[in-house]
Amino acid sequence: MTQEAIKTSIFDLFKIGPGPSSSHTIGPMKAAYDFLQRAKASAQSTTLHQPKIMIHLYGSLSATGKGHGTDRAVIAGLLGWLPDTCEPTAFTALLKNPDDLYITQVGNYEVSLTARNIVFERKRYESPHPNTLVFKLIENEQIVLEEEYYSVGGGFIQRKGEDAQAQNDKEPVFGFTTMKELKEHLAKQKITLTELMIANEMALTGLSKKEIFQKIDDILEAMHKAVKRGLRQKGLLPGTIKLRRKAPVLYAQAKNTASTTDSFMVFLNAYCMAASEENAAGNIVVTAPTSGASGVIPGVFFLLRNHYHYDKQRLREGMLAAAAVGYLIKHNASISGAEMGCMGEIGSASAMAAAMLAYCAGKSIEIVEAAAEIAIEHHLGMTCDPIGGYVQIPCIERNAMGAIKAYNAYLLAASGNASAQKISLDSVIKVMRATGRDMSKKYKETSQAGLALSATEC
Repeated sequence: MTQEAIKTSIFDLFKIGPGPSSSHTIGPMKAAYDFLQRAKASAQSTTLHQPKIMIHLYGSLSATGKGHGTDRAVIAGLLGWLPDTCEPTAFTALLKNPDDLYITQVGNYEVSLTARNIVFERKRYESPHPNTLVFKLIENEQIVLEEEYYSVGGGFIQRKGEDAQAQNDKEPVFGFTTMKELKEHLAKQKITLTELMIANEMALTGLSKKEIFQKIDDILEAMHKAVKRGLRQKGLLPGTIKLRRKAPVLYAQAKNTASTTDSFMVFLNAYCMAASEENAAGNIVVTAPTSGASGVIPGVFFLLRNHYHYDKQRLREGMLAAAAVGYLIKHNASISGAEMGCMGEIGSASAMAAAMLAYCAGKSIEIVEAAAEIAIEHHLGMTCDPIGGYVQIPCIERNAMGAIKAYNAYLLAASGNASAQKISLDSVIKVMRATGRDMSKKYKETSQAGLALSATEC
């Protein structure tokens, strides 16, 4: 292979944390936490008296960071909080008032943090990624430490000068960078996709098969809880849009019309919107593969668990199939809305969910591939243009639409001869990448065009 094999773990792709955005909330929190650790190490060898930390946000993080909670996220990270362990109520309470003051410890020194330590830069900044953060530790107007980070989607971060792949020096048992290579392993080794994914996961993480399945169960349980909470919660979502939750209403309608032909779709819509509304509220969700798309796979999973009554093992294996597709998209295109528009978020989630549906139904790898390809194909060019910078309109309904498209993609793939499919998954991912590069920056999570201009205050 000419490219280095994919080394992403399923537990990197599916992460538990607070909404509303993996690239604008979870990633920046992790970057801030990393900078805090480096600042503490630097303080051991530097004499400080009145240290100060400044945070500069660029690109999409600057344009929509307020609505996405990026300011709260960097403060949380600098306080030593991490996405998977922070308390969502405490997180959403951060920076409620502009004058709120927080103290973090850098070595033996106390550093004050307020909203004024965060600069939403509007000027153009040359960077490898549109989601860029720069942290500075300053003493007497002199920069003691400076680090640049890129929030590349799905809660993944990269530090300037570091190779993301090189951070893991372990090698997968069955290395692949394309679906073609993955299928060659399956045919040559006469193994299932589940066996391949588990072998690679064990090699990359050092976990046993039992431990891997337990961690997948934990992720699935977090998804299930997000949907359940969202089905119960009523009222308005946070922010100036004053958007009212819709999932409980849809769920009630579905239960009252369970015998009608379209109730199936109403249930699925309710499940997806329930998790997505929880994300918009800043509550705990699972990046799947991003927070903005955290309603698609959880909604489909909820349907498979409670309507299809698939057993635990089949659902685990469906998640592994979804992860395989997610790896390929992340590695060869992007899951970031700031790079790909909404096709990078909802499009990726829809493809992963389509693969999950096909694999849980016992379909061949060819049908799994075709389902994922069809789902991406019909999200190509989808813009990311959230009104007011909030992950609400059109984001919440798009999660439901992405799930419906995933289900239809599965039906279309399963109803024909998959070997006669004209477009491969690898081909459509290449098209996705090219489309994202050609798309105007205004339509990539900046709230500067499209629906974002149709109503500034809905």
